[in-house]
Formats: sequence, structure tokens, C-alpha cells
Amino acid sequence: MEKRPQILLSNDDGYMAPGILFLIDLLRPLGDLIVVAPKTGQSGMSTAITVQTPLDLVLISEEPGLKIYRSNGTPVDCVKLALNILFPEKHPDFLFSGVNHGTNCSVAIHYSGTMGAVLEGCMNNIPSVGFSLNDHRVEADFEPARPFLFKIAEQVLKNGLPDGTCLNVNVPLVPEVKGIRICRQGIGKWVEEFEMRIHPRGGNYYWLMGSFRNDEPESTDTDMHALEQGYISVVPSQIEMTSYPMLQTMKSWDL
Repeated sequence: MEKRPQILLSNDDGYMAPGILFLIDLLRPLGDLIVVAPKTGQSGMSTAITVQTPLDLVLISEEPGLKIYRSNGTPVDCVKLALNILFPEKHPDFLFSGVNHGTNCSVAIHYSGTMGAVLEGCMNNIPSVGFSLNDHRVEADFEPARPFLFKIAEQVLKNGLPDGTCLNVNVPLVPEVKGIRICRQGIGKWVEEFEMRIHPRGGNYYWLMGSFRNDEPESTDTDMHALEQGYISVVPSQIEMTSYPMLQTMKSWDL
């Protein structure tokens, strides 16, 4: 009998979030699942790790083909704990993170705890994929994306990914998904990020708010454009961040 692949799951919305429960149901036919996810929401944690507080790792449930753990750490903490404690000799075959409540397209990849977990897997040469839906609601409906996300997962299990490369997958908020587009990461930024309010006891305080600005709205090959058109965007992303053009330019500097 062929051995089923070992698949590690994590997220940044917490181990009981609807998105990760959907992901568990989606991936169960494809392998044996080990879930290690935060105890509470850890959105916006990026690749943060915990260095001043002890971490726990608590087994919540266990059944054939599925173990669920939770931790008080960040998404990256969860992946590190899994790789060091649960898989000390051989890493899992694949890592999937999500499904995040909210998009992680464009520069959001740099802030996302969901993608932080993916990048940690990628740094350990595990084929890793992050799934996100452009809907922050707890009652978000992931079902329109099911066949498409399953197809992406199947292809990753079949073909693998190069070391140092991961996938950032984002799903539009539409009643019917049109299909999948392979895209590049769009250029944009968050603007007017803080709202100032007056504290009743004196002084000001600030809420992180803001809105996202698409800096290339005419481009048709970006993840942002794909989502706007009702398609799932898939962006191959990489750990290696060297700017090779600048590397060549700087060789002429007087340094």
C-alpha cells in the first residue's frame, strides 16, 4: 500500500477558524494531516517569532489521518514547533496555510501571518502554499473556491515546488469563481493607515485602519487584476531577495 504524504497545516486566524476547518476538509483525501495553529488570532504577525515567552504545544484531537495541535505562539512559531518537536528526523512532505479570512495579495505577503507560516516552510525546503479568501467575515463562504483549491493542491503534490519557492494563492469574493490565473505580485501600498482619536483621560491614541492602493491599476498580469476579474490568483514567490540588477550596479561604486 502506497504511503500517504504527510501534510502540515497552519494559519494565523487560530486553530478553530472556519478557514482552517475548511482546509482540513479539503485536504483530507490527499494525505495525513498534522495541524499546528495558533490558539488565538495572529493576523499581521508576518514571520515574527516569540523569544521572551515560553511556548506550549497542546494536542487537541487525534483520529486516523488527522492530528490537531494548538500553540500560544505565532504562525511561524507553530511551524518551527512542528518541525522540531513533531518531525525531528524527517520534515513533512508539504505545508499548507490558511484559508485566511482576508486577501494576501500584493505587498500583504510581507505582513501576513498566513504567508509567514508558508515562508517558514519554504525556508526549510518544504513545498508550501498559502490560501487566502478576500472576505474577513467569520461566516465567509469558501465553497465556491473548493474545486480550484483542490486542483492547485493536487498539482503541488504531484509536481512539487523548487527549493526556496512557494505559492501565494488568493481567492476573489464572488458567487462563482471564473478560474485560475498564474500572476505576478502587484505593486501597491497601504495608505492613511492610522486614525487618531482623543482619549477621554487626555492625550491621543491611534487605530490601525487605512486602505489599500493599487499603484498599477492598468496592468492585467497582476494578482490584484485577477481578483478584480473574478479569478483565483497564484503567485510563485521566493525566499531569495537579492536584487541582481542592483548587485551589478553597485560593483561600480567606490566602496
